Amino acid sequence: MRKNGALSIIGALCVVFPALAWAGTYEEFTLPRVCVYCGMDRGVYSFSRMLIQYDDGSSAAVCSLHCAAMDMARNMDKTPMSIKVADFNGKQLIDAEEAFWVVGGRKPGVTTKRGKWAFEKKGDAESFMEANEGRIVSFEDAAKMAYDDMHEDTKAMRQKRKAMHMKSTDMDDESS
Repeated sequence: MRKNGALSIIGALCVVFPALAWAGTYEEFTLPRVCVYCGMDRGVYSFSRMLIQYDDGSSAAVCSLHCAAMDMARNMDKTPMSIKVADFNGKQLIDAEEAFWVVGGRKPGVTTKRGKWAFEKKGDAESFMEANEGRIVSFEDAAKMAYDDMHEDTKAMRQKRKAMHMKSTDMDDESS
């Protein structure tokens, strides 16, 4: 009996630990996998995803700083109590205000032309800049840039969606 119990526990651990390693954090199991603003898969964009927890107990799980800025603007009457962002390299959630943010450079962002990437360690941010350029800024500055970029980024997203819709409609017409 003891041997079967031990084997059952070992078997369960073999299932649970790989699942946790894949997910990165508990939040992946409890929050929407799809960004509520742009529809992007937060698992695919695990290196840029964000989690905002507000003072009323509500939260927002989004794919990027662009969508986090949209959520914070939409929820102006709520105070963010915690803002987490994925470390670009490790993908674990870290405090967005403590992160080293790299903006600009050659790597385009998620839902934005000007990339905004978070790193837990300054050395990782500096290594990223060596390969991709950009500059290190605070979360406050990165958030301001996200708001500054919002109009052009949103306009580009609309145009892309319109083109995709037109392409889809053309394909539907051809198959009829």
